[in-house]
Amino acid sequence: MSDLLKDLESLITACKRGKPDAQRKLYEHFSGKMFGVCLQYSKDYTEAEDIMQDGFIKVFTKIAQFNFNGSFEGWVRRIMVNCALERFRKQNMLYTVSDIQDYDYKLASEDALAEISSKELLNLIQKLSPQYKTVFNLYAIEGYSHQEIGEMLKISVGTSKSNLSRARVILQDKVKLLYKERKKDVKLVVK
Repeated sequence: MSDLLKDLESLITACKRGKPDAQRKLYEHFSGKMFGVCLQYSKDYTEAEDIMQDGFIKVFTKIAQFNFNGSFEGWVRRIMVNCALERFRKQNMLYTVSDIQDYDYKLASEDALAEISSKELLNLIQKLSPQYKTVFNLYAIEGYSHQEIGEMLKISVGTSKSNLSRARVILQDKVKLLYKERKKDVKLVVK
């Protein structure tokens, strides 16, 4: 076992005993990554901070349940995602979208996708409505199935699929628009 894993294991054990210093160190170690996870499901930085704080409260109240089977980071991440989903369910921000066939879409050209940075793409995802962003993140980033998403969000599989489809259409349209704007700017500079 590496020193890093031993250190993490002793830190988790100290947190299980309620040691504030260990809790602070664990928070400092994981807060950066977990803030990124929370930001994927929130409308802004403030909401992401709130979700993360709620998540760490749950981490520390449920840490005794962690039995060192599997990744601790994965366990913490799941808690953060669940906190974000709880917030959305409370706010009733997930709505049924009409049938998936209503949103027949064409893929954005490879040129457009090649021109956009990952930071720009994450920014576009961040601007999706909460219901589309949540389903998109759970499916495309977290890797959940539509069945699992439906159960987590208390929506039908069809609603999950239609929300994902609509999110993709919106993202593709925004990528195409960004690409066109860049091409226009390039032409202006060349002239």
